[in-house]
Amino acid sequence: MREARQMEAAALADALLAGERAALARAITLIESRAPQHADAAQQLLGALLPHAGNSVRIGITGPPGAGKSSFIDSFGCHVIQRGHKVAVLAIDPSSGLTRGSILGDKTRMERLSRETDAFIRPSPTGGILGGVAEKTREAILLCEAAGFDVIIVETVGAGQSEVTLRSLVDILLLLLITGAGDELQGYKKGVIEIADALVINKADGDNLTAAKAARAQYQRALEFVAPATPGWRTRALTASALTGAGIDAIWTLITEFVAQTKASGGFDDRRRKQRREWLHKALEARLRDAVYGHEAVKAALPEIEAAVINGKLPAASAAEALLRLILPD
Repeated sequence: MREARQMEAAALADALLAGERAALARAITLIESRAPQHADAAQQLLGALLPHAGNSVRIGITGPPGAGKSSFIDSFGCHVIQRGHKVAVLAIDPSSGLTRGSILGDKTRMERLSRETDAFIRPSPTGGILGGVAEKTREAILLCEAAGFDVIIVETVGAGQSEVTLRSLVDILLLLLITGAGDELQGYKKGVIEIADALVINKADGDNLTAAKAARAQYQRALEFVAPATPGWRTRALTASALTGAGIDAIWTLITEFVAQTKASGGFDDRRRKQRREWLHKALEARLRDAVYGHEAVKAALPEIEAAVINGKLPAASAAEALLRLILPD
């Protein structure tokens, strides 16, 4: 059975490298699977495709609810495709804390882009993972690159300061904002501005155009007092409209300038190396968590120890140590 799954993974890798869109979708489903029987095949698939990955620009897009992220990506993605690129969008939806389910409706909001033959849109649930990304977003990025997509966009749920997780996945991070959102978003803006490489005042059209231009000027002045997220790069504020397409080309020009500048300085490759190191540690943490909770002795002792913590009879740190001693007596 294991050999059959490995052969299936090898065939899937060949199909993906041949440009079969359905194969890419199946590959992402495989790596996102939590079923133990899929683990070996998923790792074999990633190992086979890793040499073909890495040749893309990875763009993170975040912002508060209502900022128009999906509509912006719809317009921006079409613009980039017209310039000869292939665009993959990994749209992350929040999971319900009660049902663990997600709406996954981003594809319906990217109507134009979803019809493009050189576009691939994959909505995924966060599964409760902090940082506005799904647990297997890193792996999904590699699969999209191996399939020939040279512009990868990761759209997050807009979870506030935990976007630092997204920062560790992408080359450049865009923060989308809108005018008239109120003071309740000020704390959010301060937290994320520090890790953004560009601010985009979206919905700059119609009666909102003047206000958007004023907001851009205010943010540009404020950025003079904020250390850039990428050394040697000056964080900038721009305006854009997904409705009219105004400002979209300027944003793509900024991204190409960012990539050229950071590659010339060595910062691009240095960031990628640091991200791969973090990927290792995240993977190790996940495997250790699974190993601990899957250990038979821990599963047997956990209900009683958990009850003692809940009832205030045992400190949580002591309980955790007692459980670990079942695995690591020394």
